[in-house]
Amino acid sequence: MADKPQTRRAKPARVKKPTFVQWSKVFLAELAATSNVTASAKKARIGTSCAYDARRSNAAFNRAWQQALCEGYDHLEMELLHRLRNGEVKPAAGARRGTRAFDNATAFRLLSAHRESAARFRAVRNNEDAEAIVLSINAKLEAMRQRRLALAENPEAANTVIDGQP
Repeated sequence: MADKPQTRRAKPARVKKPTFVQWSKVFLAELAATSNVTASAKKARIGTSCAYDARRSNAAFNRAWQQALCEGYDHLEMELLHRLRNGEVKPAAGARRGTRAFDNATAFRLLSAHRESAARFRAVRNNEDAEAIVLSINAKLEAMRQRRLALAENPEAANTVIDGQP
């Protein structure tokens, strides 16, 4: 029996792992659309553990994750309202026409699962907005104090035009 020449198997092409910047954009967009971490990770071509690790180690990504979930929660809420108002047409067995079905148990479970985290994030976001307002007011007050001190040192400056205003 003659020796058979050995054939080399072609090595499978290595799939280049997407960078954090690449996969995070896809992941967060899908998370906002579906509120589903597993589906979002699959779409971004990463494992769910990779996404959770990034969320734990990256505060900005964690905030974006929470914001995407809030957006997904809002979408789900709108979808639920649509279903409550219109129902879903489902074909009945042996019937020519479908009947409207109002099966919202899954939507209610998802809403209740995300309600607390979305409310928590909104509270944090609103608090950040309040902090920005307070900082803006404090900056304006400080500018007014500085102008008043400048006028106290040089009273003649009160008659000069500043920013088009006397």
